[in-house]
Amino acid sequence: MPTVPVQTPGGSYDVVIEPGALASLGERARELVPHAQAAVINDESIEYTHGLAAARSIRDAGYDATIAIMPQGESNKTLGTFRDLCEVLLNARIERGAPVFAIGGGITGDVAGFVASAYLRGVPFINCPTTLLSMVDASVGGKTGVNVPQGKNLLGAFWQPSLVLIDPQTLTTLPPRELRAGLAECVKHGMIRDPDLFAWIEAHADKLLALDEPAMVELLERNVRIKAAVVEADEREAGVRAHLNFGHTFAHAIEAGTNYTVFKHGEAVSLGMVAATHLAVALDMCDASVLDRLVALLDKLEQPTQAPLPSPIALVDVMRLDKKVKGGKMRLVLPTRIGEVIIRDDAGYAAIVDAWGELKPPA
Repeated sequence: MPTVPVQTPGGSYDVVIEPGALASLGERARELVPHAQAAVINDESIEYTHGLAAARSIRDAGYDATIAIMPQGESNKTLGTFRDLCEVLLNARIERGAPVFAIGGGITGDVAGFVASAYLRGVPFINCPTTLLSMVDASVGGKTGVNVPQGKNLLGAFWQPSLVLIDPQTLTTLPPRELRAGLAECVKHGMIRDPDLFAWIEAHADKLLALDEPAMVELLERNVRIKAAVVEADEREAGVRAHLNFGHTFAHAIEAGTNYTVFKHGEAVSLGMVAATHLAVALDMCDASVLDRLVALLDKLEQPTQAPLPSPIALVDVMRLDKKVKGGKMRLVLPTRIGEVIIRDDAGYAAIVDAWGELKPPA
């Protein structure tokens, strides 16, 4: 089974991709982070399935494990939840050097990683993602954080894990909508860096939607290798790592503008990629065929390419609060072709408003 090494100034670790690996989580962790104690932050939605299995593995490996529950949903990715989780660790007197495990999706991993980065000024972090979106994106790279009323992920830290363990079998309990939303992030990786991956997803869409295990393992490995290469080149997003934000400035505005209650993150990314590509075509940066292929693939993966949204003017106002704004200018990642993107900060207000308008469904 594939293992992808990640090497950054903030820490080096392996991403292990192996069906059934959840059962060996504790044993693998103890080899890297031996300690008497551990804190396990379980996603509420998988507490009685993968959460119990993970806790059993961790305790069988000799850890005295304190379990904390991460409330489900983007609306709980807050400073209040961060504080509550820290209090669980403090009340259990978790010591420095004890690992924090995250079992769940990207929201759980982001918040648990932030807890690990801040608790006693930093303790080891082990991530076991159980959603496709978190496996291919959020679990790799060390970004942690929470949302605030002003926007998404505006408070957080870079904190690299000691281990990422991906068990594709956990995807069998994932709601179909969550699986499809994760596939949108895989399309993003193809759009920004790997036209062969994009074409491979086009050819294997049916197998991926059916959770064919060999196809899923290959998808995971290819995406993790792309994410790892980008992170190794630019750990703290000073340059090329910003390319991973393709579609995300639009997506974060969609999520904030709809109070994080309407769209899954991957669905918002799908819409955001379409809006960004509409903008690139309007700016004569890429051929319209790029947009056509992108929309066709997202449609095949049952991801939204049009949707009723707040007014374009309101969404642009939200975009201006994005953490990637610099000198008052919105820095947008836009495609030049499938497999290549660049950063532009001169798109202009009217052109961005028009790109939002392209997402409006026909009357």
